[in-house]
Amino acid sequence: MNDPKINDAGLAGQVAIVTGGSRGIGRAIVEILAAAGMEVIFTYRDNAAAAGKVIAANPGKKISAEKVDARDSAACSAFAEKIVERAGRIDLLVNNAGVIRDNLLAMLEDDDIKTVLDTNVTGTFNMTRAVAPYMISKRRGKIINVSSVSGEKGGRGQTNYAASKGAINAFTKSLAVELAPRGITVNAVAPGVIETEMSKTVRELAGDQIQSRILLKRIGQPEDIANAVWFLSSKFADYITGEILHVDGGFKME
Repeated sequence: MNDPKINDAGLAGQVAIVTGGSRGIGRAIVEILAAAGMEVIFTYRDNAAAAGKVIAANPGKKISAEKVDARDSAACSAFAEKIVERAGRIDLLVNNAGVIRDNLLAMLEDDDIKTVLDTNVTGTFNMTRAVAPYMISKRRGKIINVSSVSGEKGGRGQTNYAASKGAINAFTKSLAVELAPRGITVNAVAPGVIETEMSKTVRELAGDQIQSRILLKRIGQPEDIANAVWFLSSKFADYITGEILHVDGGFKME
């Protein structure tokens, strides 16, 4: 990460929180922000081993991990307070934590619906409510929500997940209006099909059919999403708010 653009992004010395940062897209986001000179604190829910691997793989970087369940509003508030007490500020929040429980609507169990909505939607509300007051007090900050192509383009067996990401898109636009007077920008990145553990089942079931519907004819990589998050975090995106940035290779555009 010796690209001079990264070093000139205005991020050095700032403090970022990334939820769900131990694997896949979240890990890529943590690593690119740390490479840009940020102190990055990421959350994980269960997998302490995976979280430890991220830290071990980035010696010399200001990366730390905290076990936080975003579904627990009190835990989110305590976490945000702890970070401010320790670092004195929160400049960036990336709401990345999310889960998927795909199935046809009639086959979905109550828990399939509850878990997805609680994690993807309520978790984003909880962490943002916990962090926003600290940004408001400084009259500056950036919030980036990780959405999905599913939030706008329907997919079979994804009613619960699509509903959760559609909610994130609406949340992003409304919060951008609410926080703009306070100097805070709010945007979202909507990934398409990305090569992660979470999307493995979908990719294996659909096979070449998915790739044929991507204009760029390749599955995305976590770094593709991390690059977009880096851009929206940087000074180069200071005049962008309320936007949903699609990073999907032209998925389902044919």
